[in-house]
Amino acid sequence: MTTIRLTMAQALIRFLDRQYISVDGVETKFVTGVMGIFGHGNVTGIGEALERSPGDLVYVQGKNEQGMAHAATAYAKQANRRRIYACTSSIGPGALNMVTAAGTATVNRIPLLLLPGDNFASRQPDPVLQQMEVGSDYTVSATDCFKPVSRYWDRIVRPEQLMSAALNAMRVLTDPAETGAVTLALPQDVQTEAYDYPASFFEKRVHYVERRVPTAAALVRAVQLIRSKKRPLLIAGGGVRYSEATAELKAFAEAFGIPVGETQAGKGSLPWRHPLAVGGIGVTGGLAANKLAKDADLIIGVGTRYSDFTTASKSAFSNPEAEFLNLNVNAMDAAKLEGAALAADAKTALIALKEALQTEGYSAGYADGEVAAVRGEWEAEIDRLYALEREDGLAQTRALGVINETIDPRSVIVCAAGSLPGDLQRLWRAEEPANYHLEYGFSCMGYEVSGAFGAALAEPDRDVYAVVGDGSYLMLHSELVTSLQEGRKITVLLFDNHGFQCIHNLQRGHGSDGFGNEFRYREAATNRYTGSYLPVDFAGHARSLGAATYTARTTDELRAALVAARQETRTTLIEIPVLPGTNTDGYESWWNVGVPEVSESDKVVAAHAEMKRQIGLAKPY
Repeated sequence: MTTIRLTMAQALIRFLDRQYISVDGVETKFVTGVMGIFGHGNVTGIGEALERSPGDLVYVQGKNEQGMAHAATAYAKQANRRRIYACTSSIGPGALNMVTAAGTATVNRIPLLLLPGDNFASRQPDPVLQQMEVGSDYTVSATDCFKPVSRYWDRIVRPEQLMSAALNAMRVLTDPAETGAVTLALPQDVQTEAYDYPASFFEKRVHYVERRVPTAAALVRAVQLIRSKKRPLLIAGGGVRYSEATAELKAFAEAFGIPVGETQAGKGSLPWRHPLAVGGIGVTGGLAANKLAKDADLIIGVGTRYSDFTTASKSAFSNPEAEFLNLNVNAMDAAKLEGAALAADAKTALIALKEALQTEGYSAGYADGEVAAVRGEWEAEIDRLYALEREDGLAQTRALGVINETIDPRSVIVCAAGSLPGDLQRLWRAEEPANYHLEYGFSCMGYEVSGAFGAALAEPDRDVYAVVGDGSYLMLHSELVTSLQEGRKITVLLFDNHGFQCIHNLQRGHGSDGFGNEFRYREAATNRYTGSYLPVDFAGHARSLGAATYTARTTDELRAALVAARQETRTTLIEIPVLPGTNTDGYESWWNVGVPEVSESDKVVAAHAEMKRQIGLAKPY
């Protein structure tokens, strides 16, 4: 057997450089490169390997470990999970900074390979700098924190263990049903230890993604269920995008006259103009989809995990005859809501189901013009909100309307948290899934700027916009600098509404007078944040980092800034002061957030009573 003597870190880098993925006969290099921040724990191991023998892997220098891991997640999402960046960190705080990003990737079913440094396996310098000393279990380190947020976790304490661990990592990363964060904890001494690895370990390896087809029996059951229903509603989830099944979804909906609602991850599966596209559904959904959901007798979920936002805390579907048919490659998702499971790839399932239903001569029983009527009502409401003018400042919905109408329709918008995701799911007119990049499984504040950078890495020929509130921007904006360093322009659209206004609205909607959510000075009389708003110069801040900047306080200024920003060659930030509370609200939807049963406030007690009433109307499990 031919062997190659390498350190474990060198072997890992060489292995990653030789991994490919094949989908429908199209072969793609799976690992583009490594994002990293070096410290003790990885600089002399993986750092040396990347410096001396990176192969074709590209090294990207992060500025914050969480930020770079968000960028890697966004890169994989924008690349439809066909390409990834791995992320390496030092031990201790450097590693722990990536835990949030690991949760974000896993919840959203996005492949993310994390390579944090770890304690010395030999324990010779024990305890090493930043080591967690757990007296009850000395094998525990900071990297154990990745276990609950990873789909696969391993610690390599001998260099030869890399071989089985790396293969398991690739198995999970390339599996559409199992993918998420994969963590390989790498003790810093083991990274530098040499081993005679078999040369075959470094040969080109292609991971074939086979499209799972529905079983004949499951298909028969699905057809029987659909044939018994007259008012089916399709829900397009992220699985439609990752399966590249938009054409099949469109053909299926058109063949049987079934309207299509969409989740955040599935938005754009049908172009917004399509006569069967009824927009976002659930808590952040709009009138059209939510009205149809109430009377639907069958909900056909395609590639959705049915989060509480999608189901409006299981209250969206009030027809007592309503049943669920779940097309999903993931068995857990396919079984949700007591649904009939069609466990299969979205594309193959839609094709097979369409052929079987056409043989049966099925068509939905919606009245002529019914879907068009609810669509027309909702489109008129979007037009109203887009045109909303205020004398006292710029309304958030008006600003979004100007942006939607001004930027190139092929542009990518990236968002994650605050009131903006709700406004975007309701109001944004998306042409295709690739235009709409929302991380809403974890709704992780701080994803937006990092995610925009990752999306720009994946699609350098598209304009990429981070749509971000001031709260999220303050939490994490470090990869703005990396975008400048890499020459990958992004445009940050910063909505300044003086705080965490989304939660402020939620709080006040459940009996509070407003507490702790606005960016105000502490007032001596109340000893609370009840003073005037903090004046933060966001444009000045971004300019100090090297970005081009604009400030837009009116619709005309915003339109002009968008046009000017497109001509800029470097990362640009447009600061957009908007009036607090001018976001959209729920449209015939409800969200169970829990309200205190006992309170000194009558408003809170009343809100609790209303919550209990709504729970009584919702599906209990």
